[in-house]
Amino acid sequence: MDGPLPHDTTIFDPTGEPMAFRHALGTFATGVTIITCDSVDGPVGITANSFASVSLDPPLVLWSPAKTSSRFNLFRDAAHFAIHILSEDQRDAAAGFTRSKSAFDGLDWTRGAQGVPLLTGSLAVFECALQATHDAGDHLIIIGQVTQARTRPGTPLVFQGGRYRALHPES
Repeated sequence: MDGPLPHDTTIFDPTGEPMAFRHALGTFATGVTIITCDSVDGPVGITANSFASVSLDPPLVLWSPAKTSSRFNLFRDAAHFAIHILSEDQRDAAAGFTRSKSAFDGLDWTRGAQGVPLLTGSLAVFECALQATHDAGDHLIIIGQVTQARTRPGTPLVFQGGRYRALHPES
């Protein structure tokens, strides 16, 4: 970058200032997903914004659960899972799965071919078979091969700056 930085720019060491680092990461707007899997205790879900596409051939996607999550072991050990891209009207579902692994009450859902819970109303759903995991600090990167996908039109739920946001169409 040429020239001086804007006067309100803060420069910091992310190792020494983890909350400042978290705040800086929060400036990036992300879509909101719910990841689901089946377990011996029944259907499980978790809200995540750590979703990305990896490859078109083969079709691969990833997400990254925190190792400190009480649901971590359930997702680490799941052979199959589903990633749901949420619509703007699924804010309550997103909030529910941040608090409880079993926030399925009141939601419409079915089971996919591998028994994975599939939420109705999502903009996209990717049913996945575990392809690989990679240790990544305080998270685990989980890569899934997409075995089936579905999509519908709509506006996505977005998270930025520690809260849900609405997208506004271009004028």
